Amino acid sequence: MATKPGILTEWPWARLGNFKYLLLAPFVGHSIYSFIMSKDESQRDISYIFILPYLLSRMIHNQIWTSLSRYRTAKGNNRILDKSIEFDQVDRETNWDDQIILNGVVFYIAYLKFQQTHHLPLWRTDGIIITALMHIGPVEFLYYWLHRAFHHHFLYSRYHSHHHSSIVTEPITSVIHPFAEIVAYLTLFLIPMTTTLFTGTASIASLGAYTTYIDFMNYMGHCNFELIPKWMFSMFPPLKYLMYTPTFHSLHHTQFRTNYSLFVPMYDHLYGTVDKSLDTLYEKSLERKAELPDVVHLTHLTTPESIYHLRLGFASLASRPHASKWYILLMWPVTLWSFFITWIYGQTFVVERNLFRNIKLQTWAILKYRKQYFMQGQRDTINNLIEEAIMEADQKGIKVLSLGLLNQEEQLNNNGELYIRKNPQLKVKVVDGSSLVVAVVLNSIPKGTSQVVLRGRLSKVSCSIALVLCQRGIQVIMLDEEEYKRLKARLTPEAATNLVQSKTYLPKIWLVDDGLSEDEQLKAPKGTLYIPFSQFPPRKVRKNCFYFNTPAMLTPKHLENNWLPRRVMSAWRIAGILHALEGWNEHECGDMMLDIEKAWKASLDHGFRPLKMTSAA
Repeated sequence: MATKPGILTEWPWARLGNFKYLLLAPFVGHSIYSFIMSKDESQRDISYIFILPYLLSRMIHNQIWTSLSRYRTAKGNNRILDKSIEFDQVDRETNWDDQIILNGVVFYIAYLKFQQTHHLPLWRTDGIIITALMHIGPVEFLYYWLHRAFHHHFLYSRYHSHHHSSIVTEPITSVIHPFAEIVAYLTLFLIPMTTTLFTGTASIASLGAYTTYIDFMNYMGHCNFELIPKWMFSMFPPLKYLMYTPTFHSLHHTQFRTNYSLFVPMYDHLYGTVDKSLDTLYEKSLERKAELPDVVHLTHLTTPESIYHLRLGFASLASRPHASKWYILLMWPVTLWSFFITWIYGQTFVVERNLFRNIKLQTWAILKYRKQYFMQGQRDTINNLIEEAIMEADQKGIKVLSLGLLNQEEQLNNNGELYIRKNPQLKVKVVDGSSLVVAVVLNSIPKGTSQVVLRGRLSKVSCSIALVLCQRGIQVIMLDEEEYKRLKARLTPEAATNLVQSKTYLPKIWLVDDGLSEDEQLKAPKGTLYIPFSQFPPRKVRKNCFYFNTPAMLTPKHLENNWLPRRVMSAWRIAGILHALEGWNEHECGDMMLDIEKAWKASLDHGFRPLKMTSAA
């Protein structure tokens, strides 16, 4: 929101939420009906039916630029600004589709009101030329002065400050403006289109290409990485007056009083408002190499829909990994296609970057879904992908690689020990994070607890939790007799005295993994607190019980660009960061565990804080 919101700042349909798309429904329905029901072939107007696919193509165009920009800025090569993008910007930019809806309403109404929009030809060369000339002339000139007017303190505080709240830009930043400002810009862009329409030179190509050009240049200028090669300006020097670069517009967002032009910098050169540091920053951005992080967290996809929740995915879902939207159901063909692609093709790619003081962090993801980790035919492939990622990190001089989610599954690679055995010369430290996970679970148990139920697979983590609790004199109750016998064999005789097998008397503190069934949950007394110790939480089936988070902590404010749920980070990932910060010089994988108290103290010393339980199921 602008600092002093003016008239028509808010979008008219802001309160409709996702129901705003219903504004287009009558027009879409009428266009389809008219096209199908026209008995005479000559009466079927492709211009009318073309509006819907055109609007959809604009959304796809936006998503391509968003994914590309986030991927490139995460890798670091050619990145312009290093500052992070915070959640207030993410939330502010979720209405990027409003201007597409507005365009759709304008185009549909124009078609219904003006005969000149009917039965347009696919191509007319004169219309293309007129559109180009009208844009370079009136549109760019008027935009330059309108933009400068929006930087006057009166209009800036009421409108344009909303856009400039985003110092570090993304492609979607380009269309984040108050309603009145978008209307002003749309009026300018309609000049070439209405000129060709009323001179009879318009075509589907000229109208579609012009709006696509506007989107392309808008998204490119806000992408925060430089992609225009220097040789283009060397071969044709006047090009620098006719086409801006991402660096050109990035400077406008950091300096505010320079580089006002839309896409054609000619007017900034004419009126002396080109930023003096443009050439230096442009060349510096072009020369910038991919970033070498200190710590890498290796994760993977979870559900088939998780591909949309990646930071490279949908902007509205990237900062809310557990949110679900109705339109995800409509994406099932793409979702199914992506699943088959991961089946035959696996790869590791950079998902995001973070900065913790001077420690550079990256998250890499393996292009495999959770279900594939439990398929025998996929195990060798997945292990090879994990090993390749570890070897790549080692060759690049990365200090620590932490294994996230199922990449450190005991049955898959014995908590990462497989890779250390095969490559004893590794310099990168491989961390499964077990010590911190155990510490987080232990510190999630309410003080004064004397009994707990331990339910789940016997793993490195669950056995360590049971050992510590028994040593502290807390009674650990097992429901399954076989699991009880196996765990008792792992404990010292002194600790084993606090291990009990029972199916009748059950306390209200349960330590569980993701395999907890509905029947088992129903055995728990009312008010039971479930504390997960696995990477995935159990399914919530009780409304009269409480469910804690999977092992995680709140991150300190100086951690930049954290895209997990509102500054919450998994304990497995934090463990890798602590390993680098503390300079610990050993692996933590296989049966190896660090001192639990040392890991907990280190997390608190570096600003991480325990999570609090906020709600019941």
